[in-house]
Amino acid sequence: MPLEVDILGMPKSKKDKMFSNQKIIISIVGAGNVGSAIAYALTIKNIAAEINIVDIDKERTAGQVLDIADGMSFVETGHVISSTFQNAKNSDIIIITAGAKQNPGDTRLDLVGRNKKIMKDIFTKIGKLKSNSIVLIVSNPVDVLTHYVQKITNLPPSQIIGSGTLLDTSRLKTKLSEYFKVSAQNIHAYVFGEHGDSEFIAWSSATIGGVPIKKMPGFNNKVAKKIEEFIRKEAYTIIEKKGSTYYGIGLSVANIVKAILYDQHLIIPISSRLNNWNGVSNVCLGALAIIGRKGVEGHWPLKLSPEEKKKLQHSAKVIKKYL
Repeated sequence: MPLEVDILGMPKSKKDKMFSNQKIIISIVGAGNVGSAIAYALTIKNIAAEINIVDIDKERTAGQVLDIADGMSFVETGHVISSTFQNAKNSDIIIITAGAKQNPGDTRLDLVGRNKKIMKDIFTKIGKLKSNSIVLIVSNPVDVLTHYVQKITNLPPSQIIGSGTLLDTSRLKTKLSEYFKVSAQNIHAYVFGEHGDSEFIAWSSATIGGVPIKKMPGFNNKVAKKIEEFIRKEAYTIIEKKGSTYYGIGLSVANIVKAILYDQHLIIPISSRLNNWNGVSNVCLGALAIIGRKGVEGHWPLKLSPEEKKKLQHSAKVIKKYL
């Protein structure tokens, strides 16, 4: 049998066949604003052959499916359909958005008790997952629930991913792009730790076009504090004004899914089980991870400053209280 090679003449590894020669199926559990925004983002980015939306509210699910499916003639996605919890177990990627709603004044951690019960109910209904399934947790508090879902599914930690601080990082890049009047794509700066009130910005490693941000004209401690406060409070502001956040997280999750399916080895801050990353272990927090077809393929060895390490450790203590 001839050796299979890629376009450059290099042999293809077994890993390259993880999702090959089959229809890629993504299931989204939760047909609310977040779930539907993710389904829409995946559709317009032409990422999957089939997107299944699962929810106990059948009428709402049917409405979301009909609405998104109206645009099928403009995209390459094959199908967006209403599905069941039982069918979700056959998916390549399962995205969990279902959970109690964060109301004005609530922190994400206020949702932990209710959403742990919902997670258990969801995976009981789904049943045993495929051994190579990847589960992406979006429901809050995402760091606690990512850890919890690892325990109840028995899948390897690398296959359970939380959306983590990717959205917070996108907010940071957008704010910096406005301040310095450059494209957000040329900014490398990250938010780490809890996706919540104890998150922090790693200014020590932040750069714009290769220049350390601390050396940029117009940047100082006062500016840094204002940006940090804005990033930490933006979700609360959006919830107060329109009830919930969903467009930003929709695009964030689509970015993670694309990195998995296209095996991009993308380095982004998501929530996953840490193993001595800057001195923190055995907790799921937003940290730089390499994302490919197997999920988390490793953590990027970025070194935080001593002050930032303390902030990461504080964030870990906050989350561990809820495990």
